[in-house]
Amino acid sequence: MITLGIIVGNRGFFPAHLCQAGRREILAALEREGIRAITLPEEATKFGAVESLSDAQKCADLFKANREAIDGIIVTLPNFGDERAIANTLRWANLKVPVLVHAFNDISGKMTIRDRRDSFCGKMSACNNLRQYGIPYSLTKLHTVDPNTPEFVADLRRFAATCNIVRKLKNARIGAIGARPAAFNTVRFSEKLLEASGITVETLDLSEVLGWARKMTDDEAPVKEKLAEIRNYTNVRGIPDVSLMKMAKLGVGIDRWVKDQQLSATAIQCWTALEEFYGVVPCTLMSMMSNNMLPSACETDIVGLLGMYVLQAASGKPAALLDWNNNFGGDPNKGVVFHCSNLPKAFFAEQRMDYQEIIAGTVGKENTYGTIVGRISPGPFTYCRISTDDTSGRVRGYYGEGRFTEDTLDTFGGYGVIELPQFQKLLQYICREGFEHHVAATKAAVSEAIDDALTTYLGWQTYHHQA
Repeated sequence: MITLGIIVGNRGFFPAHLCQAGRREILAALEREGIRAITLPEEATKFGAVESLSDAQKCADLFKANREAIDGIIVTLPNFGDERAIANTLRWANLKVPVLVHAFNDISGKMTIRDRRDSFCGKMSACNNLRQYGIPYSLTKLHTVDPNTPEFVADLRRFAATCNIVRKLKNARIGAIGARPAAFNTVRFSEKLLEASGITVETLDLSEVLGWARKMTDDEAPVKEKLAEIRNYTNVRGIPDVSLMKMAKLGVGIDRWVKDQQLSATAIQCWTALEEFYGVVPCTLMSMMSNNMLPSACETDIVGLLGMYVLQAASGKPAALLDWNNNFGGDPNKGVVFHCSNLPKAFFAEQRMDYQEIIAGTVGKENTYGTIVGRISPGPFTYCRISTDDTSGRVRGYYGEGRFTEDTLDTFGGYGVIELPQFQKLLQYICREGFEHHVAATKAAVSEAIDDALTTYLGWQTYHHQA
């Protein structure tokens, strides 16, 4: 559940009764969305609003007392509001969480001194002061908006997603299992730049997890449980029992390490050490983790994994790492995305376990069982790529929205046909800026929440691709 602090702005020579009604409307809107609110009681100040220095201190103290719970703050203006009190509250609370500035609509038939709000104007003053104070903030789509409308509900959901991304990225811990595959310079990244954004990378040598797996016996309870999980997760018809047992033991080893290190995501080496020296691909295990909201990326692509983590936080749904892989016929706005694959089964219309056809050509089919194959089901999606640019010392990225189409395609692995507005422009941008061929995706439209989180609050260098 998202928890938001609420500042109700008031200004003495404007109608204060509007604050009482406005406060109740905002709280009701949050309750309908299942969002917990922390705000001054009505009796603490005049209608629970913030106007004076004393009011600001009371509200700041309340927020500080709930520092660990509050994910973001809404500043709502039922009337003009006192911009200094609002800015002081945020400065003194010092929560460093996203802030949404909202203003109520005036009603054309109620523009006398008793009922005129002037929130339209007050919002500009509030934002001006926040800018002076160095406090980043978000805006509603419409300059003024009624809390009881679908437009405000969309604003609220988008802001909640932004808050969740920022919360998840603070003190994030992600795991790298194995070294970067030698042939993949594209997955190089800077741990130090991520650490500067509060994101820690924990590493594990591949030999350690393989050593743990080899020490396990077939009759150990955790191994049996993991084997049952695998069989229940996907269709394993035709897969050798010995391969399934290897997957189960590898999965137990990874699960233990993730728990011990308190990790929220992992990236695994795979290509091709696991196949050569252990005899399976880890795709099913990674698919299971991603489907259970513990995203996992292959080829030790840590920043690709970070894109998955951001998308998952924004959508509340599983995310996958894909390749921008092929054109689709002659349509410049369509293409094919693909992986071998470790996609979560939530992405598929139908899926099953198979062997990895690409690697099988070099290490043998018997060493490559464990992929999850199928066609991605149609529907909207958001894509995101995060990267670290050591030369400029910046974390950067791009994101946007498209859709998985109903077009048929005869191929292998995990795949889907996509359609994006001005796709060629995006491809030009990717190549000119030297971004990687991997891209993360989730099956929801959440690019605006990502834009606000990464640009406004994390200060990353980003590009939002839109029609």
